Amino acid sequence: MTETVRPEPSRLYRWLVLIFVSLAMFGSYYAYDALSPLADVLKQQLGFSDVDIGFLQFMYSFPNIFTVVIGGFIIDRMGLRKALMIFAVLSFVGPAITAATGHLALMSTGRLIFGMGAESLNVAVTTALARWFRGKELSFAFGLNLTASRLGTFAALNSPTWARAAYSNWRTPFLIAVGMSTFCLIGAVIYWGMEVWAEKNYDLGKVSTDKVVFADLWKFGAGYWLIVALCVVFYAAIFPFQTFAVKFFIEAHGTSREFGGFLSSMLTLFAMIATPLFGLLVDRVGKRALFMLLGSSLLIPVYLMMAYTHVSLYVPMAMMGIAFSLVPAVLWASVAYLVDQARIGTAYGLMTMLQNIGFGGFNLLIGWSNTHYHAGPDNPAGYNPGMWIFSILGFLGMFFAFWLRQRELGPHSHGLETITTHTKPA
Repeated sequence: MTETVRPEPSRLYRWLVLIFVSLAMFGSYYAYDALSPLADVLKQQLGFSDVDIGFLQFMYSFPNIFTVVIGGFIIDRMGLRKALMIFAVLSFVGPAITAATGHLALMSTGRLIFGMGAESLNVAVTTALARWFRGKELSFAFGLNLTASRLGTFAALNSPTWARAAYSNWRTPFLIAVGMSTFCLIGAVIYWGMEVWAEKNYDLGKVSTDKVVFADLWKFGAGYWLIVALCVVFYAAIFPFQTFAVKFFIEAHGTSREFGGFLSSMLTLFAMIATPLFGLLVDRVGKRALFMLLGSSLLIPVYLMMAYTHVSLYVPMAMMGIAFSLVPAVLWASVAYLVDQARIGTAYGLMTMLQNIGFGGFNLLIGWSNTHYHAGPDNPAGYNPGMWIFSILGFLGMFFAFWLRQRELGPHSHGLETITTHTKPA
């Protein structure tokens, strides 16, 4: 008896999947960034110090060093929809606990639970996109997902404008964040139903849920590790700079706080608009390693321009914005072509873990450098060693991308330079 050959999911069905998993990411990003605009309110109404507020953020970040890899293993072992649901529940429960009490210990517990769920949710959504869009509009899908995620950040950071009345009490903005985090649950529930229906009606390919062991990490191949290395140095050159960017602009370039904040926000605005466009371009023409090479190279001069020249700050920030749009649009999607689908959750979890270690460590290094060299309004040159560190990271990113491209042009190619929406992946 001949087995009925089922079709692949339709384009409309894939885009509906993208919409609902991106909805989950929007809710997660909003809940994370809801804390930042509340800092002065927490000080005034709850008596929190800057150390207390920093501790709340630390409690979100700390477990991610470990849990994202565990989350990747859960995805590969239990299956995508079950893992996504677990992480979505944690991403809702955490903000709810944070909003329930004004006691630092319980609020920190809420942030810890939220962190355990939110970053693993990110890994699960990334894995879902790799499953549904591999060999199709993968980079474009990743770009749109990143835009939706950063829209959550943008909405949270601007909530004092559109929800001004809520800031008369510390709890109300957190309750809004709880409401936004329900999108994590909604997205996960709808995705569950869509995957169950698709498995009965479409050919989704074979996805193993066999036992995953740590020895599998060494089977990913050189191409994967080059992507991971590029990921670590690239994000270490971006996020730690943003940590100190406004202070740097004020003290080294004499800008106002408002203008310094706008300059820093240019990265988010560029990424929201340009990331999906770059993804669409890469899907059509391939050349993924080449685009990562070009994007990484843009980072090398921008920090030195800000340190040693009087060129308009719009120029280096625009260059950085282009790099921050281009490289992520290509980098995360490329992993789907380098790792077996049955291990892709583990691969993304490991990559996210190392990324967090990288930019977390460089936050400490840049902070030490600025302090050691007495960076400040009376000594703006004290920022220069940090700018050199960022430029070196840009050079290393370019080096790893060049090495990856050389491999992809040789006999060990995985198709990063050649696969387009008009071809099929190997």
